[in-house]
Amino acid sequence: MSYIKYNPKLKKRARKLRKNSTSSEIELWKALRAGKFLGYTFNRQKPLDEYIVDFYCKSLHLVIEVDGESHDGKKEYDQNRQQRLESLGLTVVRFYDHEVINNIGGVLEKLEKMIQGLNKKHGVPPSKGGQGDLKKEE
Repeated sequence: MSYIKYNPKLKKRARKLRKNSTSSEIELWKALRAGKFLGYTFNRQKPLDEYIVDFYCKSLHLVIEVDGESHDGKKEYDQNRQQRLESLGLTVVRFYDHEVINNIGGVLEKLEKMIQGLNKKHGVPPSKGGQGDLKKEE
């Protein structure tokens, strides 16, 4: 997959969102940042196309969304957004914020299984050369 263009006007908003992350986004970011999760590199609040996604792994073409109160009443918008991102060749996975806060281990297990499948599909090794270990915390 080639580079996904984005609307440059989204950069400023993405920075603002990074500075004002929700508690569930912060919790998930602790596990994903700096190649800690299975050795893959993730970005947060990443502009893609006309949207800003919560987390993005370019090598796996994976978007992770954490849905909280800001998504209430936006089901159709979220569905259209997800369809557009998937049309660009991305895989989108969604978690509810309460799921991340109350069961981060379960969320990470689901992500690990999904990533293993995507790794086979895309044939992309982790950024740091190892598969990592969920049990290890830095």
